[in-house]
Amino acid sequence: MSGKKKNEAIKDSLNQMSSNEDIKKIRFHKKWKQYFLEFFMLFLAITLGFFAENYREHLSDISKEKEYIHSLIADLKTDQKLLTEHILDIETKSKMMDSLITILNTPSLIPNNSGQLYYFARLGPRLTPLTNNSRTFEQLKNSGNFRLIRNLNTSNKIMTYYKKYSLISLLEKISQDEFNDFKFTASRILDPAILINMEGENGEIIETSKNPDLLNQNPDLLQQLAVFSVYLNGSKTAIINTCQEIKMSGEDLIEYLKNEYKIE
Repeated sequence: MSGKKKNEAIKDSLNQMSSNEDIKKIRFHKKWKQYFLEFFMLFLAITLGFFAENYREHLSDISKEKEYIHSLIADLKTDQKLLTEHILDIETKSKMMDSLITILNTPSLIPNNSGQLYYFARLGPRLTPLTNNSRTFEQLKNSGNFRLIRNLNTSNKIMTYYKKYSLISLLEKISQDEFNDFKFTASRILDPAILINMEGENGEIIETSKNPDLLNQNPDLLQQLAVFSVYLNGSKTAIINTCQEIKMSGEDLIEYLKNEYKIE
């Protein structure tokens, strides 16, 4: 083979190699674009899935929040009824205590009003503990779902309302201590046989139509019982005032929640 032909062969060979390299570069470039596109599409799918899942959870949380608020409003309405009944009961017994104090402070009234004295002394000091419906509040608190209440002001209003009941418990404890003192002195004045005869078949207390004698009409003991009656009545007044305040707070909270969550 002549030198010229050899050179042409070498040149062709070099051109072929260059062409192959260009093809490889094009293929590599195409593959790199394809890889990038596939990666981008995968990343986009994962990101969209993440946001979609978060959005579903957000919608679910909003739905749960509103369910809790509906349940909470129902509880608050129950509280309104319980508070109204409790206030009326204490007011009735407070009037009994006023009458009892009047009789004890005026010994001349006792002979013709001892039946009422027995009746008022038996019923007037009693205090039924206040119950409230905190079912939804306890669920929110114990399950950690207070986080569902997005508005901090709303959470604070709910917490403030239920904290008020702790004052009622304190006043009830004071009243019970005063009642114990009352019963100790009353046991020295009132005849237990008369007290037993006042009990009806179902445990209700029935006012006697007679005016039975007292065990003891010592003026000092009567005054002591009158003083304990004043203490008891003061506690009842404090409980009534606190219940009325809680009732008003409950009414305000119901209206606030209805407006905040667009509930009819």
